[in-house]
Amino acid sequence: MKKFFQTIKNIFSIEDLRIRILNTLGFLIIFRLGSFIVLPGIDPIILKEVAGEAQGIFGLLNTFLGGAFSRASIFALGIMPYISASIVIQLLTVAVPYFQKLQKEGESGRKRISQITRVLTIAITFAQSLAYINASVPAQAIWLDPYWFQLSSVVILIAGTMFTMWLGERITEKGIGNGISMLIMIGIISRFPFEIIAEMASKGMSGALFFVLEIVALFFVVMAVVAFTQAIRRIPVQYAKQVVGNKVYGGQRQYIPLKVNSAGVMPIIFAQSLMFLPPMVANLWADNSDIAAYIGTAFSDYTSWQYNLTFGLLILVFTFFYTAITVNPNQIAEDLKRNGGFVPGVKPGKATSEYIDNVLTRVTLPGSIFLAIVAIMPAFASLAGVSQGFSQFYGGTSLLIMVGVILDTLQQIESYLLMRHYEGLMKSGRVKGRSQNVAIA
Repeated sequence: MKKFFQTIKNIFSIEDLRIRILNTLGFLIIFRLGSFIVLPGIDPIILKEVAGEAQGIFGLLNTFLGGAFSRASIFALGIMPYISASIVIQLLTVAVPYFQKLQKEGESGRKRISQITRVLTIAITFAQSLAYINASVPAQAIWLDPYWFQLSSVVILIAGTMFTMWLGERITEKGIGNGISMLIMIGIISRFPFEIIAEMASKGMSGALFFVLEIVALFFVVMAVVAFTQAIRRIPVQYAKQVVGNKVYGGQRQYIPLKVNSAGVMPIIFAQSLMFLPPMVANLWADNSDIAAYIGTAFSDYTSWQYNLTFGLLILVFTFFYTAITVNPNQIAEDLKRNGGFVPGVKPGKATSEYIDNVLTRVTLPGSIFLAIVAIMPAFASLAGVSQGFSQFYGGTSLLIMVGVILDTLQQIESYLLMRHYEGLMKSGRVKGRSQNVAIA
C-alpha cells in the first residue's frame, strides 16, 4: 500500500502529467454533465414514464452513451456519428485514388481529410438525429410544436455531436490517451455501479449463489481479455556489427513485437457504430414495409442470430482492415534494411516484408476470431439469465473498450514516470506486455 501511495505522489509531482490528468478529468466532467441536459421541448418525467429504459440494440447504445440516449440528452447521439464518418473516410482512403493522394501529402493532406470527415459527420448526424427523434422520442413527451421541436432538436443534436468530437480531440491533445475511446469508456463505466447493484437486487438471497458465479465468471473473462490485449508475437531481429574507429557498434539482437490484437478496440467501435444504423433506418419505414420491419426487429435484438452473425463478421473484416492500415510490413522492412537490421534466415527487403506480412496475418486471424467471440458474449450471458444491463459488461464491446482504454492510459502514465526515472506502475518497472527492446515501431 505504501508503494501505491508513493506512485500516486510521483504521478502528481510531474507537472506536465498532472496538468494532463486534470485536463482529462475536466473534459470528462463536462461530457457527463452534458449527458443530463434534456433537449428543449421534452418533458423528462413523461419521457421516463412512457419510454422507460432503452431496450435491445438501443439499450446497448444507451450503455455506451452513459444513459444520454434514453434521457433524450443534447449528447444523445454522442460520438457515434463521427466514428461512422471515420469508417467511411478510411474505406474511401483504400478505394478512391483522391483520398489515397491526400493521405500521402503529409500534414496538409491529413488536415483536408479531417475537414471532410467533419462535414460527413454533420451529414450523418443529421440523418441519425431525424431517425432518433422519430423512433425514440414519444409524442406524449413533446410539448412544443412538432415542426419547431424537430428543427431545433436536429440542430442541437448536431451541435452536441460536434462538441463531443471537440472534447475528444482536446483530450487527445491536452489530456491522456485516445479521447474518442475515453469518452465511450466513461459512458460505460458510469453505468457499471448501478447495473451491478441492480443485478444483485434482482437475484436476491435465493439467487446469491448464481450472482457469485456471475462475478467469478466475469473475473476470468476480464483476465482472458487482458491477456489477449497484451499478447504479442516477437520476430527476432539481428543488427550487423559496424567498426567505427576503435569501437564496434551494432551486433545486438532485438525483436519486432507484433501484437495479436494490433487494431486494439477500433474494430469493435467501428463495427458497433454500423450496427446502430439498420434498426434506426428500418424504423423509419417499418409501418410501410414488412422487410424493413423484419430488419428493425432482428437488429434491435442483440441476442438474435442475425445481429450476432453480422456483428462478428464486421469485427473480422475491420480487424484485418485496421491492422492493414496501421501496420505497414513494407515500411518496417525498409527501416530494418536502412538501419542494418535483418530477420535471421530471411533476405532483407521484399522477402522480409513478405515474411512479416505472413506472420501478421497468422496472428491477426485468431486474434480477430477471439475478438468476435468476446464481442458477442453478452448475448450468451443474457440467454443464460443475466440481466440485459449487466450482460453488456460480461465480455462484449463494453469490456473490450474498458480494458483497452485503461491499459493504454496506464501505459501513457507509466511512460511519463519512466522518463522522469521514477519506478513504473508494476514491480518490473513496466506494464506487462510492453516491449523493452523494440527494433522498429
